[in-house]
Amino acid sequence: MSVSQSQQQSVSPAFPTNIKWTPDSWRQLPIKQPPNYPDETKVKEVEAKLSKAAPLVFAGEVRTLQEELAKASSGQGFLLMGGDCAEAFSEFSVNHVRDTFRVILQMALVLTFGGSMPVIKIGRMAGQFAKPRTEPDEVRGSVALPSYRGDIINGEEFSPESRVHNPQRMLDAYHQSSQTLNILRAFAMGGYADISRLHAWNLDFVENLPAGSRYREMSSKVDESLRFMKAIGVDTRSPTFTQCNFYTAHECLLLPYEQALTRQDSITNRWYDCSAHMLWVGERTRQLDHAHLHFVAGVGNPVGIKVSDKASPEELLQLLSAVNPDNIPGRVVVIVRMGAEKLRQNLPKLIRAVQREGRSVLWCSDPVHGNTIKTDNGYKTRPFERIRDELRAFFDVHAEMGTHPGGVHLEMTGENVTECIGGNVDEVLVEDLSRSYQTTCDPRLNGNQALELAFLIAERMRLAQGLQPLFNCPI
Repeated sequence: MSVSQSQQQSVSPAFPTNIKWTPDSWRQLPIKQPPNYPDETKVKEVEAKLSKAAPLVFAGEVRTLQEELAKASSGQGFLLMGGDCAEAFSEFSVNHVRDTFRVILQMALVLTFGGSMPVIKIGRMAGQFAKPRTEPDEVRGSVALPSYRGDIINGEEFSPESRVHNPQRMLDAYHQSSQTLNILRAFAMGGYADISRLHAWNLDFVENLPAGSRYREMSSKVDESLRFMKAIGVDTRSPTFTQCNFYTAHECLLLPYEQALTRQDSITNRWYDCSAHMLWVGERTRQLDHAHLHFVAGVGNPVGIKVSDKASPEELLQLLSAVNPDNIPGRVVVIVRMGAEKLRQNLPKLIRAVQREGRSVLWCSDPVHGNTIKTDNGYKTRPFERIRDELRAFFDVHAEMGTHPGGVHLEMTGENVTECIGGNVDEVLVEDLSRSYQTTCDPRLNGNQALELAFLIAERMRLAQGLQPLFNCPI
């Protein structure tokens, strides 16, 4: 009996295999975190407009991403995902998109050198507008209003008018996503991704660090490699060195929007959600017998499944069987968010179960979500040291299990915000949080903090490859 057959039998009582998948078949199932639109007629009008709009991404791009993820799942690549907790209409600008794109590429260059393997670059961009909420309402004093659910659903301003769930916002999100993707494609293919330019920016990062800094040492090694390639006649002006593939992803949360942008590929006849190259489902919405998991199981996009310490090995295997019954490499990314201590306790059990059943997955660390705290002065923040500790635990467990630590997923921005405390480069202290705390949702790493993490991960990747360490205190 094949893997898919055995797992299908175990999951069939929960996962609705008797429902033929269509883009709208999710409507037959219970759903978590749905919007509460006051006028269903207006919702239908918006859905009709979106269903006729141009796709934001194309099936061929999605297939290319899955091929890259398949190689990474066998140890031949590393996934870097990063971007805003939630995109905001008011923050949109070319500079905002450019700055985050630039830091992701800078990080990717460092990781490529450290791991001696390709780095797949995915932005939490051009669609990351919706956010799940624990409570349906927000209470301030004696006033209760619907919780802010992200700009694609309602507004952040605490007023009855702003907090109404408004379907027109789906069109606004689509148009902003279209502009964002145009900007990203122009930067990725128009020379902005030139490897020499990226390295120059990384040199700017280390310029203000003390002589002998561990980050300076690694940057000097990258510099030597580039000079060597030029010396032996490698043309670093060719597309290989000046262009890159850059993909987008977001949480699959607002299903009316996702359905409206789902298209049937003319080549393969498969359905693809053309709102993004990759989608992920979180723990609040990935119930086996509910709408969100059913929807992502039917589209051809790679799917991320977020798991915390609450996920059992049996549950993870059921999720994998539901989303990837044919066990296709590159189809599923398991995004682990637990906190360092719980990860050391729980991740080995999940890895053993996946290995036992012969499941193909790419293991990815989300070290930010399990490390959120609230300071005495009322700010929600994430300590850099805790983020680093969880990444260390992730790499340690995979080293012990003989498996590939395949990626990292970060909430970050290219801007100089002060939302996460710590870091050795321009350290952010608790008293600094008020200086530039701009997030509309959860705290993000700033550009320096994100790049510092990349250097630490790169050194750990060097160790995993059996290469000589450049300094003595990697993650």
